[in-house]
Amino acid sequence: MTRSRFASPAAWLAMLVPLYLAGAQTAWAVPSFARQTGMACEACHTIFPELTHFGRTFKANGYTLSSLKQVRDVDAAKSELLALSQMPPLSIMAQVSYTDLKKTLPDLSADGVNGKALNGTVAFPQQISLFYAGEIAPHLGGFIQLTYGNDSGSFGIDNTDLRFADVAVLSGDQSLVYGVSLNNNPTVQDLWNSTPAFGFPYAASNSMVSPLAGTQIDGTLAQSVAGLTGYVFWNESLYAEFGFYRSAQQGAANALTGAAGPLDGTASNVISGSAPYWRVAYEYNTGRHSFEVGAYGMDVKLFPGGSPGGEQLLSGKVNRFNDVAQDLQYQYLGDVHMFSVNGTRIHESMTLDASAATNAVANKSNDLTTWRLTGTYYYRHKIGGSLGYFDTTGSADAGLYPSPGEGSLGVVTSANNRPDTKGWVAEVNYLPWLNTKFTLQYTGFSRFNGGGNNYDGAGRNAADNNSLYLLVWFSY
Repeated sequence: MTRSRFASPAAWLAMLVPLYLAGAQTAWAVPSFARQTGMACEACHTIFPELTHFGRTFKANGYTLSSLKQVRDVDAAKSELLALSQMPPLSIMAQVSYTDLKKTLPDLSADGVNGKALNGTVAFPQQISLFYAGEIAPHLGGFIQLTYGNDSGSFGIDNTDLRFADVAVLSGDQSLVYGVSLNNNPTVQDLWNSTPAFGFPYAASNSMVSPLAGTQIDGTLAQSVAGLTGYVFWNESLYAEFGFYRSAQQGAANALTGAAGPLDGTASNVISGSAPYWRVAYEYNTGRHSFEVGAYGMDVKLFPGGSPGGEQLLSGKVNRFNDVAQDLQYQYLGDVHMFSVNGTRIHESMTLDASAATNAVANKSNDLTTWRLTGTYYYRHKIGGSLGYFDTTGSADAGLYPSPGEGSLGVVTSANNRPDTKGWVAEVNYLPWLNTKFTLQYTGFSRFNGGGNNYDGAGRNAADNNSLYLLVWFSY
């Protein structure tokens, strides 16, 4: 595939405007996007779900670029009232997997000494998703995902991004895309794969042992908030976004009314007021090369809640989490070879006034820093892989990262009350077709929850949580 930057903003507009008049989209490589645009997956993606420059511009323009025949209506002034595709933009995705841990886990139904859980988890399926992904109305598009997960055994709302977008032609052959995103996961609306929501690993086992610590912007708030953000994308290069998030917890019923809200002190980690979110990025494209550097962040004030007794109300003191992150991305897209590098650093400053008041934490102030860096290579869109490094460090706190109690089986505890976790992910992928991926992934830990050897105080080592993950992933 010969890649260009879209010769200029005018070239993008020249293609976009007729399609608007006849009738702007990305995120994952959802086949409904391919059907809607008439383009193969590789137009928007390197290997799904990583985006190309075209794919990023496509997403910024609101998921509405279409070459399909439309059902249309206009008013007396010829203003468009309806533009409805004759083919509904629906897709399905399925994942089937197998996960094996280096050392099996204790069996909680036994005595914890001789009893062992079955090592090797077959997930059939691990996940099935139904997508509505495409144009809803003129300038309005959506990426809506409903997912069945084998861990919950039920369907629930997953990553969702609804957008209104338009484009203005400026003087000097320049363009300005502007829009609004309504979404449920901070960074799911982002255009680059260096931020958390669509960052590497793009698929992971839900049968792994997960570390104790994670920043708020790094998936902690996913699907439990609603955000409204506005953005501009100037000349397909300079991007800026700002908005606010509020709690929108699913499955939370008010005990008094039985209705879905309002949230009260029995709900955990409810946002006080609104949490501001911001993003800036600059992308430079030349030939087959694309470079991006940026920063993003969020300031969240949470009521800890989770107290049926009522001693923690949704008022008064809060726990504050200030996340500031930097990211970078490089892509080379050739006809035969494709290579990309993604990286991010997230620093979180915590001021835990609410938790400190109830002695739920040891320190009133803590910090947490996460680094991730990934390199990816593919040959002819068929075979390739990634190598990623991750490192999380932070303050010691016995409340946040508890030691094992007497008789504890450990595993998800920290003997030294630290969150430090470090390791790497190696992945090999084979794609016989662009919408089907076979993955072999290995995750190794050199440090887990604060230590390498006997990190949990119950005899488990960090490397015991190493995992082998086999995945078949397809979408239609």
